[in-house]
Amino acid sequence: MHSTAAADSPLRGRVAVVTGAARGIGLAVARRLSEAGMHVAMLGREAQTLHDAASALTTPSLCVEADVTDTEALDGAARQVADRLGDASVVVANAGVAAGGPFRLTDPGLWRRVVDVNLTGSANTARAFLPQLTRTRGYFLQIASTAAFGSAPMMSAYCASKAGAESFAQALRGEVQPDGIAVGIAYLHWTGTDMITGLDDHPVLRALRAHQPRFARRVHTPEQVADWLAAGVERRAAQIYAPPWLRWCQPLRPLFPALVTRVARHELRRTSAGELASGTGVMGAGGRADWEASRH
Repeated sequence: MHSTAAADSPLRGRVAVVTGAARGIGLAVARRLSEAGMHVAMLGREAQTLHDAASALTTPSLCVEADVTDTEALDGAARQVADRLGDASVVVANAGVAAGGPFRLTDPGLWRRVVDVNLTGSANTARAFLPQLTRTRGYFLQIASTAAFGSAPMMSAYCASKAGAESFAQALRGEVQPDGIAVGIAYLHWTGTDMITGLDDHPVLRALRAHQPRFARRVHTPEQVADWLAAGVERRAAQIYAPPWLRWCQPLRPLFPALVTRVARHELRRTSAGELASGTGVMGAGGRADWEASRH
């Protein structure tokens, strides 16, 4: 089905850049855009994992090991993309890490790293590729999260960074629209990446998920999410919801903080300090790789 659609896709022959492309959603999006006929530049921290992933793409590709918090590295990556593939028409700011646990017990450096990657890294990505997107009148997609809807205790850095990334993309949209650049924001819910492998080890997060309606607790595969994202990229959509029913949550956003706080307060009262502390730290293999690399 994808190969047939690629022949008629407006993306065919154009260049896409995906950050955080070594695994998870970034990898799935890179594959899906390649299936749509795009030439894909995959940016990430794990060089060997990136190269292994790129070898399976069906269109011309490029791997660049780059830390999105390093502006010089991103500028170099942008030059490589332009030289080897051409100017980017689509840039997906997907790179992200997460840390769980009580704020007071979280390493300050790790807390800052989550914000640096998820928020500042997205801004750095936009800055590096805006000249190319201006020339192609392209599309910048910011990967956000339902964490921007209602901040969850035990995930303060992640929620703050995703809310900030949403706000950054909204501000950028107004600035670059006169240049013909479209900016989209993707709201993702539970997705089966290694970032949430240990989700049920966090009592408060486990309780928050348990109190959601059954359909809202479903964990979607990265491939399904990539299909929704790619469809939005083709439309140059201002908002992409993965899953689509999330769009109906937008009008209810003012209610979410109070609901989340109510559930969290109950769970925090019945959970020991030791159990709350047990899950403190970086989440997922990709996050651990980034955290280790950033400290050396």
